[in-house]
Amino acid sequence: MKAHFLQILFIFISIHLISCGDEVDSSMFEVYDGPMSTAYDIELFHSDSAVVRSHLVASKQMEFDGGDLEFPEGIEITFFDKEGNITTTMRADRGFYVKKDNLYRGEGDVQVNNLEKEQKLSSEELFWDPNAKKIFTEKFVTVQERETIFNGTGMEADEGFNEYKLFKVTNSRTILPGED
Repeated sequence: MKAHFLQILFIFISIHLISCGDEVDSSMFEVYDGPMSTAYDIELFHSDSAVVRSHLVASKQMEFDGGDLEFPEGIEITFFDKEGNITTTMRADRGFYVKKDNLYRGEGDVQVNNLEKEQKLSSEELFWDPNAKKIFTEKFVTVQERETIFNGTGMEADEGFNEYKLFKVTNSRTILPGED
């Protein structure tokens, strides 16, 4: 009887000890998906055959696991010709880089300015593919060529914004004198 009592006591104590363990906060096991590092006053250069082809500037860059980047305070990219002259500028309120696709995305107030052809583009989102050397969007776009404005949804162009295709053109008009 005493052995039976000790077995019951042992089982009771074991169950009690197991059930009285500290509660574990499950948030301690969540995977961190925030930035791994943050850098300020960034300047990145892309070159081809030792010639600088583009220059990226950002006030703040956050790098995430896997190499993706975010530029929460804006991004500016300048493109150069083979002689080193500035040909085109791009800017956006926020920027992102997806490493696995080697693709940049600007969002917010996105502006592209081709200085040689006096062409300007504005959109709320624009992608730059450095491998294909092109820019594109599926969003609404306004393109100004000297005295003419074109509006459409979707656009594809070379990265220098020299030649472009505007999709789903909604209207175009001539700029009146004194209008900007």
